Amino acid sequence: MGAERALLVGVVAPEGEADAEGSIAELGRLAESAGAEVVGVSLQARKAPDPATYIGSGKVRDLKELAAERGAGLVVFDDELRPGQQRNLEEALELKVLDRTQLILDVFASRAATKEGRLQVELAQLSYLLPRLVGFGKTLSRLGGGIGTRGPGESKLEADRRRLRDRIALLKAEIDDVARTRALQRERRRRRRAQVASLAGYTNAGKSSLFNALTAAEVYVEDRLFATLDPTVRALPGQGASAGDLLLVDTVGFVRKLPHALVAAFRATLEEVAEADLVLRVVDCGDAGWPGQLASVDEVLAEVYRMFLAERPEPEAWLVFNKTDLLGPSALKALKEAHPGAHFVSAKGGQGLEALRKALKTRLESGRGTEHYLVPHSALGQLSRHFSRLRVKEQRWTAEGLRLEAFVGEGVEALEPYRLKKSKGVKQ
Repeated sequence: MGAERALLVGVVAPEGEADAEGSIAELGRLAESAGAEVVGVSLQARKAPDPATYIGSGKVRDLKELAAERGAGLVVFDDELRPGQQRNLEEALELKVLDRTQLILDVFASRAATKEGRLQVELAQLSYLLPRLVGFGKTLSRLGGGIGTRGPGESKLEADRRRLRDRIALLKAEIDDVARTRALQRERRRRRRAQVASLAGYTNAGKSSLFNALTAAEVYVEDRLFATLDPTVRALPGQGASAGDLLLVDTVGFVRKLPHALVAAFRATLEEVAEADLVLRVVDCGDAGWPGQLASVDEVLAEVYRMFLAERPEPEAWLVFNKTDLLGPSALKALKEAHPGAHFVSAKGGQGLEALRKALKTRLESGRGTEHYLVPHSALGQLSRHFSRLRVKEQRWTAEGLRLEAFVGEGVEALEPYRLKKSKGVKQ
């Protein structure tokens, strides 16, 4: 079976033409990621979408002719359609109609490789479907498969509201279990004063490549949208005995108009960003549209922070420009002058990685804080096995025993009886 031939449709506000072109180009990449072949684009300038058909009856006729001319069997709209709009469009066009939300959910469904990822994607899809069960047109009777039908499966799409709500409740319960497990993991990190930096950025900005370069991990990397859905945690290398106390987290990428249902369903994953001590906002500076992409990332981060940080401050954030190898010397110089506080790296070429790694360690270690200990000579033998796990900042021998200044973290619990009362405070 060949790729589905798709037409892309967008409504352009008079003042937002440039942004609309970027958004429709991204919609094309999403469609291609879902396995479609884009055979045409239709942009319509109007102040507001038509309440009945989104694009108006005249444009619907034009679109039907264009679809017949191009042999398209699928029409994808660059905004979320109302159920009535989608029904009217499918009846008028006699074609399968998807909106941007359905397409993104479909791409996520095709990428979900773990149980956690599949649970979260299915919850997002069913949450999107539930209010659309009445008057959803031909969508509920599709038996041919293809884009927009992956994930929950046809039997679930034809389920009534009660069965759908029961399934959603079950999925939420299972995801709550995942969230509790992640919360326990974070609590263990907090107890040992582990410091966490989380990567956040636009999909395909090179986050996973940067993650691999910084941690020597082997996270799956591919030049496609949403190659990574599940969070991965690794220790920054070169920490000596305290490996595991300075951690880096790779998370799912963002796009324009990321569906709210998806943000809500992926809360167990996105909470890793909110709970981090430091967030690295990764930008693909080789993409001319990076300012808009960064704005979209910041919008999603703001929503994530609203969900999880009601009573706590937002984590510190750094701006990291990746793929600097794609810029010429003058362009890179201008970017650095415009963003003097940012970091500039190439995960592929290696430029700037060591400087970023050192800056991360300095920042994260300062967040852990230190404690001072005086271990008497008589206790050194029984505590020697714990010393190998310490991250020692400074030590010296005295007549009373060994004086240590150690970063708070793994191994220090054994030294608690010998902690000096006068010590540097630990950042809470």
